[in-house]
Amino acid sequence: MKSRFGGILALMVAMAMIFSYSIAPLREGVGRGLDSVLGPLAEMMPFFILIVILSAITALYSSIIQKYTIDYERMTEVQERMKVFQKEYREAQLSGDEKRIKKLDAKRDRVMKEQLELSQQQFIPMAYILIITVPIFFWLLFRLGVTPHAPIVMPFFGQHTLSEAVLGPVPAWILWYMICSLTISQVIRKSLNIGGI
Repeated sequence: MKSRFGGILALMVAMAMIFSYSIAPLREGVGRGLDSVLGPLAEMMPFFILIVILSAITALYSSIIQKYTIDYERMTEVQERMKVFQKEYREAQLSGDEKRIKKLDAKRDRVMKEQLELSQQQFIPMAYILIITVPIFFWLLFRLGVTPHAPIVMPFFGQHTLSEAVLGPVPAWILWYMICSLTISQVIRKSLNIGGI
């Protein structure tokens, strides 16, 4: 029950953080507030380098939060049980064994409940991560308003300005942030021996 409540509360926090993007005064206020701390760094180096540093910080705290809030051993066990159950259920259906299907239907509720609890457990680290990440994005949006034409040379995409759309509607700065964050997080996750989600 506690785990279910924690998962629902974390989901609500995550949704509130995502929704806060649409509130312009909040977004700009947080961005302006963080600019007093991060602004001097933006003056000391190219903006795309600062994005690399922020994405590395994001990757580090995300990995650490996940390491200490997700039970990867239990996750692996539940996933293995689910695979075994699905295989058994498929075999029973193919053979037309009604008695076995009925027995497995009772087991399915237990397996699905475990799967649901596991999914809810993953909302908790997501909420913590968003509480830190969303203000960083607010600041990046605020700062891009100050320097929208800062150049960046990206692998496979060439030279663009940070605010220019490079992959459909996705601006260069978001794509660059994602590339850096995903790459760095893989290295961090490997070094901290964190499983996949």
